[in-house]
Amino acid sequence: MEDDNTTCPGCGVSSSPVAVPPYDGYYNTTPGCFAIFTQVCGREFGNAIVFGAVHQLTVDAYALQHAGGPHPDKSIDVHLCGLYLVYERGFKPTSVAPLLQRIATASTHWPHFDPPADQGPLTISDVYANESPGAHIILAETWSRQVWMAWRQHHVAIGNLIDAHPVASR
Repeated sequence: MEDDNTTCPGCGVSSSPVAVPPYDGYYNTTPGCFAIFTQVCGREFGNAIVFGAVHQLTVDAYALQHAGGPHPDKSIDVHLCGLYLVYERGFKPTSVAPLLQRIATASTHWPHFDPPADQGPLTISDVYANESPGAHIILAETWSRQVWMAWRQHHVAIGNLIDAHPVASR
């Protein structure tokens, strides 16, 4: 019997093919993995507390764990800046999106950062597996911190990129 599961090249999640149009975005992912991501985002949009606590972290972690392929440097850099602002500068996730927009608009240089070979065991699938809002928040925070730490070799360069754009200072 043939295995109908596909393995995501970004995070390694094995998922069944889903009845959605083929994914044609730029994340290094499979349609099944991207479908899990959209379902997690749907849960976050459905709960204001969960949304405020972790939606930015979810988006940044997913983008970074699915770097490679056609995923552009600008996107990787912006999502790295998002996690940097939260984990290194202490910004609340709800205040990050407008700052990222300012950086994305102001910058014309987007350095290339090679993704780490290992981004840890947690994936979007782990966040999806827990429907409790409290567990969702804990897992999304733990997962995003894990992804951030996996990119540690680029932390200084990301800090320099942010420092070049004072729009992101407190």
